[in-house]
This record gives sequence, C-alpha cells and structure tokens, in this order.
Amino acid sequence: MDHETNAKYGVLERPLLDASAEPTNVPLSLLKDITNGFSHDRKIGSGGFAVLYMGILGNVTVAVKRLFERFDIEEKQFNEEVICLMKAKHKNVVRFLGYCFDRQGIMANFEGKPVMADVQERLLCFEYLPRGSLDKYISGSSCVLKWKECYQIIKEICEGLHYLHVERRIVHLDLKPTNILLDCNMVPKIADFGLSRRFCEKQSQILTAEVKGTLGYMAPEFVNNGQITFKSDIYSLGIIITEILTRQKGYRDVVRYLISGGIGCRNHRETYIWNKYEYALR
Repeated sequence: MDHETNAKYGVLERPLLDASAEPTNVPLSLLKDITNGFSHDRKIGSGGFAVLYMGILGNVTVAVKRLFERFDIEEKQFNEEVICLMKAKHKNVVRFLGYCFDRQGIMANFEGKPVMADVQERLLCFEYLPRGSLDKYISGSSCVLKWKECYQIIKEICEGLHYLHVERRIVHLDLKPTNILLDCNMVPKIADFGLSRRFCEKQSQILTAEVKGTLGYMAPEFVNNGQITFKSDIYSLGIIITEILTRQKGYRDVVRYLISGGIGCRNHRETYIWNKYEYALR
C-alpha cells in the first residue's frame, strides 16, 4: 500500500485504532472505494432507512451505513444522529469512525427536458462487528447462548445504556435485539442512533408528535402520548431481557397486547410476564 493510500485510509483507521481520536468527515470517494462502489457483494444488511455495507481498508474491515435518499429522513435528523454518535464513547456502544454528507447537482431528463437534480448521499462509518446482531442468538439455529453468556450480555447492555442516560443524557428510543451488535468476544454494543434524542441537564421529558420506532419495544406512554423519558429505554430493555431469558421473540405477544387496547389491563401484563418467567425456569 503506497503512502497516498495510507494517508487516505488513515481517516478511518485512526479512530478505529485510537479510542481518543475523533470521528471526522469522510470523502464519498473513499467510501465508494472501500465498498467496491456499494456493490451487492459487500451488502451485509438493510433496514427501513439504510443499507449496510462491508468496507475493506487493506487488512481492516469496517461497516458503512448508507441512508436511503428519502425526503422523510430530514437533514436535522441525520445531524442529530451524528452528534449523538460523536458524544457516545463506551465499550458497549458501537465505535463511530466517520460521516459523509455529500450533495451534488446532476443533470437528469424530466419529461423530455434536461433538469438539474439535487442528489445527496448521507453515510456513517463504524467498526465492523463480526458476530452480527443479538436477535440471531435469541432463537433459531444460532441460539447457543449459555446462562453465563446471557447474564454477561444483559449486564453489559445495561452498562452501555446507563452510560448513555447518566453521562451523555441520550435516550436511544430504538433499543431492540437487531440494534445490539456483538463483537468477536460476544461483547454487546448498542447501535443505530437514528431516532435518539438528547436531553438538557435538567430536562426530564420530551413531548413529540412524531412517534417512530418498533412496536412492541416502544413504551406505552411513548406510543399513546408521544412522551419520551429515560424510562422509554428501560421499557425496551425489559422486553430484550425477557426475550434473552426465554429464548423467544416475545415482542409479538406485546404487539397484540398493545393493538388490542389492553395497556391498562394489569392482569394481562402480569400474566404475560409470569408465562415468560415460567418458560425461563424450564
């Protein structure tokens, strides 16, 4: 690898190898280069807002999140995600390496006439976590977690969430098994801060009309009233712990419960929790 290539890749390698290094703006050309032009062969996952690619920098592998070019993903929302990621540095939070916001004017054909189209690319770059997401280990063929591993994963998710809440005053708002990634030593790391909110020092809640997330992991007060507090994440954490202990993706039961309007039904909640508890003891 020549000196010029080393310098180019150093933008991403520095924050990967040095925890004190700050994530920085990454050229779109570099992200295209390390993902082989965002080729299908490098695709490692996708969601409602983005596609995830594997990026290769010599002997180092990273993950590149390419957001869809959609008008409902506002620039403000993207900026907020970058700010949250820049603030969050913890062993149980995925390491953020860099970001890219590239906007270009491209000539396009519209109704037979040439027009200038505004094309924007928004990308985020992270450490690559080879074990994938936690949901693969909760049930199915990959369900091989022993009790000690379950305990350690739960403990470290709690540590990461405590750090976000207490030291950074960040509410994640989309905590679920698919957003908990595992490294080669099965250390869990909280990922995907696309819906996160930052609280001021003395702020205790936020009211919003934009209720977004995954039904079943969202706290009832958030679903019904748009009320965001630190407890919103604690609710999601409780669902995750239940799923880890029972080795079932129990959120489907919660979804049916919420849709049925049974939020105020205490007996239903107690029955649900007791059934999961009994299953875990078998």
